[in-house]
Order: sequence, then structure tokens, then C-alpha cells
Amino acid sequence: MVAFGKKLKERQIQEWQGYYINYKLMKKKVRQYAEQIGVGSEERRHVLKDFSRMLDNQIEKIVLFLLEQQGLLASRIAKLGEWQEALQQQPDISQLDELREAYREVGRDLLKLLYFVELNAVGLRKILKKFDKRLGYKFTDYYVKTRANHPYSQLQQVFKHVGLGAVVGALSRNLVELQDRQGSYLSIYDQPALPLQDPIIITIKSAIDRLTYSTNFLRFMAQHALIMQDELPSPIDDQVEDQQYHFMSLLLNLVNTFLYMVNTYIIVPTADDYAMSLGAAATVCGVVIGAMAVAQVFSSVYFSAWSNRSYFRPLVFSSIVLFAGNAMYALAYDFNSIAILLIGRLFCGLGSARAVNRRYISDCVPIKVRMQASAGFVSASALGMACGPALAGLLQYKFTFFNLTFNEVTLPGWVMAGAWLVYLVWLWVSFKEPSRESEEKLYSTEPKVESSENDSLENGFKQPLLISSEKKQHEEDGDQEGDGSEEGPEDSRLPATSIASAYRLLTPSVKVQLLIYFMLKYAMEILLSESSVITSYYFRWSTSSVAVFLACLGLTVLPVNVVVGSYISNMFEDRQILLASEIVVLIGIIFSFHLFVPYSVPQYVISGLIMFVSAEVLEGVNLSLLSRVMSSRLSRGTYNGGLLSTEAGTIARVIADATITLAGYLGESRLLNVTLLPSLFICVSSILATLYTYNSLY
Repeated sequence: MVAFGKKLKERQIQEWQGYYINYKLMKKKVRQYAEQIGVGSEERRHVLKDFSRMLDNQIEKIVLFLLEQQGLLASRIAKLGEWQEALQQQPDISQLDELREAYREVGRDLLKLLYFVELNAVGLRKILKKFDKRLGYKFTDYYVKTRANHPYSQLQQVFKHVGLGAVVGALSRNLVELQDRQGSYLSIYDQPALPLQDPIIITIKSAIDRLTYSTNFLRFMAQHALIMQDELPSPIDDQVEDQQYHFMSLLLNLVNTFLYMVNTYIIVPTADDYAMSLGAAATVCGVVIGAMAVAQVFSSVYFSAWSNRSYFRPLVFSSIVLFAGNAMYALAYDFNSIAILLIGRLFCGLGSARAVNRRYISDCVPIKVRMQASAGFVSASALGMACGPALAGLLQYKFTFFNLTFNEVTLPGWVMAGAWLVYLVWLWVSFKEPSRESEEKLYSTEPKVESSENDSLENGFKQPLLISSEKKQHEEDGDQEGDGSEEGPEDSRLPATSIASAYRLLTPSVKVQLLIYFMLKYAMEILLSESSVITSYYFRWSTSSVAVFLACLGLTVLPVNVVVGSYISNMFEDRQILLASEIVVLIGIIFSFHLFVPYSVPQYVISGLIMFVSAEVLEGVNLSLLSRVMSSRLSRGTYNGGLLSTEAGTIARVIADATITLAGYLGESRLLNVTLLPSLFICVSSILATLYTYNSLY
């Protein structure tokens, strides 16, 4: 295995090596601080000031070199501009081609400079995290607060590529003018709908987006899937673009995701009526809806482990179990058994293969299309969430067939059972199980076994070396790079082997992000699961009305992500959007309470819309930050970051649904306020926790 320091050095541009952050030296310094503090020979104040001074010097070295290179690039573009002016007077086709290539050469050098900045940004984040973990200080909070917002901040120069945007603009404008359509006087400023499609500019824009976490709709949607990307940039990542993958298998995974979300929400508008038809209280709908989430807590773990060996078999198992679960859910009406109803929903939860769907994208989809596949995963979930209630609203029929009852409460079960049966046949005929060997080759971007550590982390595979061999190699790397023992558990390349070991890898920042994810899932589940009971009690809404309301909420997901991904996330930092979204969720919760005035439809609809939309915005930035602050050991294996976030969200849903049922014993008149109180408390707690770790989210 290759230690981070060695990997960082391998990806450096040789002629610029003296200008990179000296990660090895700073890591050695952190180890010395730990030893000195351990024997009581060093004071905390002195350590903070000494390390701050060292970090300032490193950043200044980077920034001054960056400014020097920017000046050289600007000078080259200015000379090429003079050449271009001369050619406009006396056009020469051969020289125009030569000039165009000269501009592209400047673009390639600019791309090298962007990779230089990004490598240093990753190194800075790593050393700040290592200092906090090793010494137990909140150094990152102190350093970012005192440096990032200063008017002469050199830290911002590294993380915000100040000045490079102007160089990109000059390149883009001049290359547009050199295109064959130059006679039309088109400009990059006049025609934003017709951007320059020159490959080098597209690559540069992608590098800038990655450096600043600037984003677009597609990237923002992909963040929701929490599929890890390589944190160390490398131009050679593009080599995998020509590799083949099985599109139909990817499509089947996305269809599985869509159907499962339809299955989850198709019963929400009718769960209270079904419970009452079987002799239970309307608020038992919380248990009916939550039973699926209870089982999913366990199924997420074994499906994640199963996907280490196969994708086809767990998907087949999932389809069979979901078919059986939905059939039992529908049959419970004729058997007049609430037990069969709940067992059917438990079976549906045991068939949750979302861990397999996510792992397939991470393991088997080439880097070229992984972002699109991740966005497809999230879009399929969102569409399923909208289609579930909408479909329930359409199933307003009643008839019997072979002594089986088909009505508005049983039809969701029968329809989903049929859908899973059709899916199972399609899966059996069309799915192609990828070979593990081909997957290893697909994502190996370097010829040596020590290929990109983060590529292997993304893929989630165990290395074909014995543990003892891995430890030996790690020690050798440590001797060469000064890693030594201070790498500790965090930088071990082995994935977490249990929920407990994964939990021990959680830093305060990661715990806060998981708390936020828990909060938003809890608030959304309360809103959705009790909607049929609340609207029936206060407004006498029919099943169709509830279905339309829930479907409209689900349909806001994609438009909201378009706005946030294309505009808001490019204007503000993720941590700013995170805090603002939490505050808006809090406003939505407060506005939802029934206090002194009669409860009205506008109050319920507007407050629900505020809560749901802000929670959707919050989920995207929350998972984006979570992927940046969590340990690399949690990016692969069975107990990965995706599983932890899924478990946090699923447990939140279970507790929310249990809260609805328990609050029902106090009466439907108190249900709304009683269920909102925990949401209010958790939301306030998450805001305070965010403020506590705000400067570590950098």
C-alpha cells in the first residue's frame, strides 16, 4: 500500500517539486509536537504559534510560485494576442492553425498549474486534519478562522485559485475567435448558450470546478449518492474513458432503485385507512410505514457485505423478497391480519438493495460516466418518491377476483408485486455479472500494483495481498516517507471491519454531518408519514388529495437541485449553504406547529414545502461535506461511508415512525405538535453542532 505522503510526491510535477507543500516535514513536526507534549516539555500555545508560522511559510511559498506562473502565462497570452492581431490583417490558414495550437499549449500548462494548486490544497487539508487528530487540538478551527477571512489571506489564494479565472477567460475568448465561424463576430460573452467546446478548455473548467467545489446540476445531484471520488487529481484518470461497461446492468440497478422508492411511498396515502380497516388506530400507520425501515437497518449491512462477492445474486434475492412482501401486504386485508400486514412490510425492507445499487456504480462504472450514473441513482430515487404517492392516488378501484379483494388499500401491494415479478424476469435475462478481475483492471490507472490508492478505495475491493504483507509494505513506505507510526489507524489502508471500528474513525466533523443527515431524514419522515392522518383530521382530505400533495413534494426535488446545483452552490460555500438550510428547516418546523389560530391548509402546505425543499438542499451539501471530512478508510469495504449515512437516515425514519404511533395514544388532536417537538429539538441541536465545527468544514 502507498502512504498518502508518498502518493502526493508521486503525483507532483518534477520540475516544480521544490514549490509544493512539504507534507513529509510537517508530518514529522506533528509527531515531534506529540512527543514533546507527552513528556510535558512543550506548551499548547507555543505549539499552535510554531505550527501556524510553519504553515504560513509553506502557503506563502505556494502562493508566490502560483503568482509567478500566472504572470508567465499572462505574458505568453499577451504575445499570442499580438500575433493574432497581425494575422487578422493578413490571414494565413497555416499560421492560424499554429496559433490555435499555441493557445492550447498555454491551456495545457495552465492545467498543470491547476493540478499543482489542487495537490497543495489536498495536502493542506490532510495536514490540518492530522494535527487535530494527533494532538487533540481544534487547530483547524483556529487557523481557518484567523487566516481564511483576513483581507490579505494567502489561504484563499490556494483554495480559490485567485487570478486563474482571468487566464481561462482570455484563453476561451481567443480560441473562440480563431474558430471557423470568426466572421460572425460571436463572443463567449454574447453567446453563453454556445460555449466553446475546445477539449482543453473543458478539461480546465472541470479542474477548476473540482478545486473550488464549484458545481452544476449533474455534479450536485451526484453528491447525494455519496460515491467517493479520487481526492488526488491526476490527468491520467481520463485513460479509463475508453473502457467498456455493461449499460443494461447499470440500467437494471437504477430501475431497482426507482421501484424500491415507489414501493416505500406508495402506501403512505392509504396506510392509515388500511390500519383502521384491520381494527387498528389510524396512527398505527407509523408502524406500518416504519416496519420497512426497521428491516432496512439490517438489510443494508448484509447487502453491502454480499456486494463484495456478487451483484446479480443479491438483486435476484431482493426481487424475490420484495415480491413476497408486497403479496403478503395485499393479502393481509382478506386474512384480516395486522400481523401479516407488518410481516409483509418487513419483507419489503429486507429486500432493500440500495447498498448494491450504490456499490455497482462505485465499482463497475468507468470514471467517465460515474457522475452521470450517480446523478441517475439520485434522480431515480427522487422520481420514485414522487411516483409512489401519485400511483396510489390513481388506484382508486374496488373489485374481487378469485376471492381476493382489490381496492385502494390492497392495490398498491398487488401492483408492486407484479412490478417486482416483471423486474425479476428482466434481471434474469439481461443482467451481466462483472468479473472481479476485469473490475480491477478497469480502475487501475497506473501499471504498478501501487496504483492510485483512492481509485482502489473507490472500487471497494480488498487488495490481493496478505495482511502481513500490507503491514510490511506500509512500514517500508513509512520509513521512506517519514510516515512511521504516526499514521495510526486513520491512514491505514485497511477498510473498517465492523460498525464499531467504523464508528471509531468518526471525527467530530463527521459525527456532526451524520447528525444533520439524521435530522433531515427524521423531519422529512414525520412530514410524509403522518400526512394522511393530519390532513384527514384537520382538512378531511381524501386519499387522492393526500397523494397529489405528496407527489407535488416529490416533484420539487429535481427543480430544486437544478437551482442549487447551477447557481447557489457556485455563489456560496457548502458550509454556508449547510447552515442556511438548517435554519430554513427550523423555520419550516416552527411554522408547522398548531398553536393559537385555527390550522389552515395554506399553513400546512407552505410549512411542509419549506421543510421538504430546504431538507433536500441540505441533503446535497451535507453529503458533499461528509465525503470530504470522513476518513479514506470509510470509502470502501462493507462498512463504508455510504452504509453509515444510510443507517443514520434509516434509523431516523424508524424513530420518526415510532414517534407517530406512540404520539397517537395521546389523541389525533395532539399528534402534530407532539411529533414536531423532537424535530425542533434535533434541528436546534444540529445547528449548534454545525456552529461548533463550522471552521473545520473547509
